[in-house]
This record gives sequence, structure tokens and C-alpha cells, in this order.
Amino acid sequence: MAKQVAIIGAGVSGLISIKCCLEEGLEPICFERSDDIGGLWKFIETSGHGKTQVYKSVVTNITKEMSCFSDFPFQEDYPNYMNQAKFLVYLRSYAKHFDLLKYIHLKTTVHSVTKCPDFSATGQWEVVTEKEGKQDTAVFDAVMICTGLLLNPHFPLQSFPGINKFQGQILHSQQYRSPEDFQGKKILVIGLGNTGGDLAVELSRVASQVFLSTRSGAWVISRLSKDGYPSLMIILTRFNQVISCMLPSSMRNWIMRKQLSKWFNHKNYGLAVPKGRIPNFIINDELPSCILCGNIIIKANVEEFTETSAIFEDGTVEENIDVAIFATGFTFSFPFLEEPTRSLCKNKIYLYKYVFPSNLEKPTMAVMGHIRLKGALFPGIELQGRWATRVFKGLCKIPPTNQLMAEATKKEQLIKRGIIMDPTKEKMDYITYLDELAICIGAKPSILSLFLKDPRLGKEVFFGPCTSYQYRLTGPGKWDGARNAILTQWDRTLKPLQTRIVADVSESCAVPHWLKIWGGASVLFFAILIAYKSSLRVRLARVGELGNRLSTYFASSLQV
Repeated sequence: MAKQVAIIGAGVSGLISIKCCLEEGLEPICFERSDDIGGLWKFIETSGHGKTQVYKSVVTNITKEMSCFSDFPFQEDYPNYMNQAKFLVYLRSYAKHFDLLKYIHLKTTVHSVTKCPDFSATGQWEVVTEKEGKQDTAVFDAVMICTGLLLNPHFPLQSFPGINKFQGQILHSQQYRSPEDFQGKKILVIGLGNTGGDLAVELSRVASQVFLSTRSGAWVISRLSKDGYPSLMIILTRFNQVISCMLPSSMRNWIMRKQLSKWFNHKNYGLAVPKGRIPNFIINDELPSCILCGNIIIKANVEEFTETSAIFEDGTVEENIDVAIFATGFTFSFPFLEEPTRSLCKNKIYLYKYVFPSNLEKPTMAVMGHIRLKGALFPGIELQGRWATRVFKGLCKIPPTNQLMAEATKKEQLIKRGIIMDPTKEKMDYITYLDELAICIGAKPSILSLFLKDPRLGKEVFFGPCTSYQYRLTGPGKWDGARNAILTQWDRTLKPLQTRIVADVSESCAVPHWLKIWGGASVLFFAILIAYKSSLRVRLARVGELGNRLSTYFASSLQV
């Protein structure tokens, strides 16, 4: 009999987990408390239903080729950046194509997940659910928690003195649905993340004035790179990663700042990140233009509220504020878990590779999607699911709980003492994390082997974007269509753009995009290398000169 796996949530992580279970011959049973799949991508006109869901006009920040599932590419005519409705259609198509819907129990809430009495031997869990007022209890061999990071709004009103006497409207970005209700109002948006930037831009079209308050600024990235290609498809390549790993962090940061400043000077726009702060990156094409036109005014952190105004840390005051929107992020919780597992799951340091709680005698619980990557999230979640299900089956091993707890405890102590930085506070490198999980399951592509056996594919894997298809080329879960998906990914990228064919004789001599990227990056790399060597040569010459002077000094001293 196949092992039964309880999956909590039918959003992106839940759908991925169901499919990964089926690939490994496990029997998934998914519990979703709402009446539909899609998680936060299912738009509802009204807020206040206890779930985080996107607002109506949201557009994805990650291009379709970087965010799709590894064996289910988007339709070629889909736009590169999609609105909520199109992305939900994609999720439904994915669920239908792999016949996932029959494993999902809608309108079913999970009340508790507790260890069975013989957990140390069996690793089984007792799961209590409720549907239409009726409770049910069942035993499962494993549990996959797919409730996501964006569960509960982080609403830090206590950090803003005077907020209780503020007479304007106060809401969290979770409650925002559309801009119609804010016509002609003076709005203060607090928090400069992706959501804060997007809301400020959208509201600036209908509001009399929008103020955007930020504590530490942000580096703004456009969806478009040079020649109009999607940015992350140009940035997230294995070739760029190799170059980045060869450079000192100070030089990497300098290059990053120079590249981002080519678009606009962040300091002039009040967006620059102070030295010493962890850099915050957001993707927004319209924010600089809105600031330039005065539709959005960047402000410092709010120090205090009065009945009708906001006082900022730089001493400035904005009067007659009608609405304060807190785009201050979300928190996550696991109310259905028992202690101490609940607390350990909230502390990501105690999640092995951000998936398995360190305190369990048997690795039969996986926390899905609790990661922040410098790139697309969905390929990371998918690899988490592929790895977790193989661990459940005993095909992949993880270290014993005593070792995991000891390592996590030591790391936590070093963080508290300020010896190391908390790795959970910063986004992880996209390719590094994906490769790490892929190695665990034997799905990481061998670049050298590809160049020898299939040079065309090897070139695209190394110099092209690191899309999820790469992790279906080999190993468990190998997909026969992966090679073609990689070789045609730029065709699907350009297809929705070429709705009008333009005849141009210059196209015959145009340089391929990958050659431009390779050549440009190579020139940059060797320029940096030459500069670094020149600097090193000067330093060595200075050291040699100092050595000669010291030798002369000591020789003269000895003669005396």
C-alpha cells in the first residue's frame, strides 16, 4: 500500500506537492479550507475573509519562463508577465493536465497535526480536519505544510505613536482590492517592498497625492533589460554566477550599484539604500517615472501620527492625510502544530535546507515554500517537493535529528553573539539553492557532459537563463521534453511580442542575444580581472619597495 501524505493547502505549493507525491508513488490527500484552488492567486472582490489573496490588477514580477513548472511550460502566446487571471488559468491547466483535482478536499480546515504515540518508530501523524461542521481524524505517514509565507498580515501599529488618534482610514495592503474607492484622496503608503511600490504607482493614477514612506530605501529593477529582454532571464545564468563567485563581494556590490544606476540615480530619487543595510530589491517599471512627475513623493520613516497628519523622522510634516496603507508584509504561523515543532518551524534556522524540522526523530514533515530567493520562487518549491517526497520514501537521507539540532543551536548562538549574520534575513542565491536541492535527488545537470555530448544544449544551459527545465534533463523525474523546452524558451519569450512582423534587412546580420550577453560579460570580467591584477601589481611593488627600505635600514643599523 502506498504511503499516505497529508497536504495542507491547495495553492502553488500544494499543487506541486500533490504532483511530486504522485511521481514517487505516494498517495496524496490535500486539504484546502476555501472553495477553490489557487491560494493567493484566486482573486475575491471582498477582503476580510481571513486569507491573503492578490488584488485585481496585480502583475507577476517574474517572467513566465522563469516561473513555470519544470515539465509544464506556459503557452507560447501568453505574455511574459501575467496578470492574476492568466496565472490562475495556468494553475488550473496544470492541475487538470496532471489530474490533481481529485486529490483535493475543498472547504476543509485542518485543526491539528500531532504525532502518533508510536511516532519515533512509525513517523506517523494524526490529522484532525473539519468540513461543514463535522470533524474527522485520520492517520498519515507524512505531512506537507503548504500554507505559504503570506498568511497573516504584519500590522505593526504599535510602532507608530499617535496612530490611535489618526482620524483617516487605516488598512493593510492585504485589504486592498482596487483603486476606485481612493479617488481624489491624499494617501500615505508605508513600506517600500514590491507591494508598496506597486500600490503607490496604481493609486497615483486616481489619488490627489501619494506619499511613499520607506525606512531604508530600495534598489529598483526594471522588468526589461537591454534590448527589451526580460531582466531575470539575462541576469540569472550559470555563466554570470561563475563570474560573480570569482569576484570579491565588495566588487560585486560595486558592479551591481553601477548597473542599477544606469537607469536612474537612486540617491537623487530618495531611494538609495544606506551603507551597512541589507539591500532591498524591488521590481517596478513605473515608480521612477511617477516620482519624476511628482505623482509619488518619497518620504522618510513615519515618526508619529496626529489626527490628520503624519510627522516623519526628518522633521517634515504632511497634512490632511486621508488614508494610511501599511504595506508592511506578512507573518506566517502554524496554529495546527503542537509544541515544540510549531516554534521550531517558525524559526527557519531549525528547518534543514528550509524544509525539514530539525527536532523530528523521523523526517516525515516538510514545510514547503518558506524560502526567499533572488529569483523565481516556484522552481525552488518544486525541487523542495521532489526532494521531500524522496526522503519520505527513504530514497534520500538527511542527517539524524541530534546532529541537525546541534548545528542549528550553534548557528543561533553565533547569530545572537553577532559573530555571523542571520542567513534567514537575506534572500538566498537562486541557482545555488536550486542546485543544492537538485544534487540531493541527482537532478543537477552536468555542464561539461552537456558541452561534450550536446553542445547546442550545453551552450543554452550555461549561457542562457537557469530555468526549471534544466532540472528535468537527468535523474529521477527526467522529462523527455526538457531539452526542447530549453532550446525554445526564447521563442516563447518573443512570441507574444511579435504581433506585428517588421521587415528589416539589419536582422540578417544581427548578433544573437546570447552572444551579446556572453561577449559583454566576458569583456566586463576581463576588464575587472586586469584592473584587479594591476592593483595587485602596484601593491606588491609597494611592498617590495618597503622591504628594500627596511633591509637598508636594518643593514645600516647593524653596521653602526
